[in-house]
Amino acid sequence: MPEPQSSVASSGSVDRLRNAFGGVLCIFTLLLIGVLAFSIRLFSVIKYESVIHEFDPYFNYRVTQFLSKNGIYEFWNWFDDRTWYPLGRVIGGTVYPGLTLTAGTIWWLLNSLNIPLSVETVCVFTAPVFSVNASWATYLLTKETKGPGAGLMAATILAMVCSWGGYTFIINLIPMHVLLCIVTGRYSSRLYIAYAPLVVLGTLLAASVPVVGFNAVMTSEHFASFLVFIILHVVALVYYIKGLLTPRLFKVAMTFVITVGLAVCFAAAAILIALIASSPTKGWSGRSLSLLDPTYASKYIPIIASVSEHQPPTWPSYFMDINVLAFLVPAGIVSCFLPLSDASSFLVLYLVTSVYFSGVMVRLMLVLAPAACILSGIALSEAFGVLTRSMKFQRPTLDDGSFTAGDGSSDTPTNSEMGLKEKTSKKNRKKDKESEGSSPVDHRTEEKLLVLPCGPSAVGIMLLTILSGFYVIHCVWAAAEAYSAPSIVLTSRSHDGFHVFDDFREAYGWLRHNTDADDKVASWWDYGYQTTAMANRTVIVDNNTWNNTHIATVGTAMASPEKVAWEIFNSLDVKYVLVIFGGLIGYPSDDINKFLWMVRIGGGVFPQIKEADYLKDGNYRVDAHSTPTMLNSLMYKLCYYRFVETDGKGFDRVRRYEIGKKHFKLTHFEEVFTTHHWLVRIYKLKPQKNRVRGKLKFKSSLKASFMRKTGGKKSPWK
Repeated sequence: MPEPQSSVASSGSVDRLRNAFGGVLCIFTLLLIGVLAFSIRLFSVIKYESVIHEFDPYFNYRVTQFLSKNGIYEFWNWFDDRTWYPLGRVIGGTVYPGLTLTAGTIWWLLNSLNIPLSVETVCVFTAPVFSVNASWATYLLTKETKGPGAGLMAATILAMVCSWGGYTFIINLIPMHVLLCIVTGRYSSRLYIAYAPLVVLGTLLAASVPVVGFNAVMTSEHFASFLVFIILHVVALVYYIKGLLTPRLFKVAMTFVITVGLAVCFAAAAILIALIASSPTKGWSGRSLSLLDPTYASKYIPIIASVSEHQPPTWPSYFMDINVLAFLVPAGIVSCFLPLSDASSFLVLYLVTSVYFSGVMVRLMLVLAPAACILSGIALSEAFGVLTRSMKFQRPTLDDGSFTAGDGSSDTPTNSEMGLKEKTSKKNRKKDKESEGSSPVDHRTEEKLLVLPCGPSAVGIMLLTILSGFYVIHCVWAAAEAYSAPSIVLTSRSHDGFHVFDDFREAYGWLRHNTDADDKVASWWDYGYQTTAMANRTVIVDNNTWNNTHIATVGTAMASPEKVAWEIFNSLDVKYVLVIFGGLIGYPSDDINKFLWMVRIGGGVFPQIKEADYLKDGNYRVDAHSTPTMLNSLMYKLCYYRFVETDGKGFDRVRRYEIGKKHFKLTHFEEVFTTHHWLVRIYKLKPQKNRVRGKLKFKSSLKASFMRKTGGKKSPWK
């Protein structure tokens, strides 16, 4: 007997209420995820104050300062004479402006609302704000693939992992996915509408950015999108013709289309080859070639290989960054194939490419992180779904304590189910028949086949919850300790407590207050951005690394004897030289450990610098067994000058041995400042002695001549 109309209406109301409650709960969960993503990035502010981290962000901060003070038009035309002296740099034409414009816009909006925040504060909090957007975007992408449950799980995981996407990575990943859809027979009008305008509008917008310009159509990194764009139009034309012609005429048309298409492809390929043939790198940038050939940078571009972020990662770094996600990702891949859709195929392709690129450069672990989060979220969502459904099907009823028949323990439908089936529309009945014809069992039977025993299901849920808890603990620890320590402020723990080393800001503050505004400071390029932003002094090279010859000149000076180095720096109008030395406190990222890269980069341009001259039996060392070339280099002298006075032995806590040359004097440089922990040392170039002596001799001769002619009158040169 069918149930009354009121019962069906009541059931529909319950469904609507359940859906409404689910939507509200989803929104509330997304808000909590946003709060988590924002707050977990505040550890550095809480522990070290509101300070900008690392090196490149100081350039972005300085540029944002200029933008907020002078406006957008001055920004586009800004020639910065405080960097790369004496060459300078056109900032508006060499910087990707997205981050700067975003931070500047946020600062302008806040000040328009009478919220007086400084530019530095806005720059510090820009990343936490956009981490919220990244988490929500991850939810939308995963929801497209596996529903809102998996989306919430992936967004929660991402709120604990840093996410970043590279420009060239994205513009090549999307064409690869479109090509995969075409090859696997998944072409549709949706695919055409989504991709074709993206290529046209994206290329036009990219070309309007000065730093990109014609590179949007001239470099090899962009050619994949254009090739797939042509292929997509050929496929669209084929499908259009197929709908108009008979099968016989379609074959004739296909022959014509294929012939013309191949001719166009060959012509386009010939034009591209002609355009890039003149380039020694065939239109690829050095970093892109390093991704395609991991040995390229070490062979031809040592300045790229010298960056620690460009080194291959170690296996422990994978576990440190993604932790238990490494074990969940394979399960997420399997889930993406059940069933395989356009969205799930994109995720699989994204993961495969990001795994490869992260294995080439450790910095691209940031590209792998979102893919690992999404697929792990899918895996956890599917696992929790199976386990909770198993317990739901086996829960006892209220009337007789047996398992619920309507939940799958009996094949006989209840009266409520019969009433609902009678009220089903004809359209839904047709869909039900089609689904029954395509599957040997109905949906209920399929769910029954996935049911696990109640005990193992409960244990599985408990284990997954514990695993997730451990992951949360790891992420909070990593965010608080590993990812929150700024490079500008160092910390350490020892038997006598917690130590803070603020030597960098101490040194930059000394430069800002004790040197002239137009003085030039030479250092290795790592510290260029910080010197211009914090000390407000002109630098010779910085982290932009656009001019390899200029950097090689500085490296050659550091690797040369003191007199030769003085001549090089004096020709560049340098007045102060800054070096980083960690031998006293055990800081490993100092200039002594980077010195071999200075030698290699300098030797790549100036052949008189040979790496073998600085190695003893193939080993790099600074002890008594070091080579004379190494012991007489400027870098050795500036780092170890007076170092023996610290402990009487000159024991280097980074290299773990006593230095070779302990007692020596500087002839062309003088020490003007050393920070409290000897981490930063600043030297000043001495004036030219020959010119001073020449002036004194000339002045003395004039004085003697005057006295002879005047009979001993008082000299005006006294």
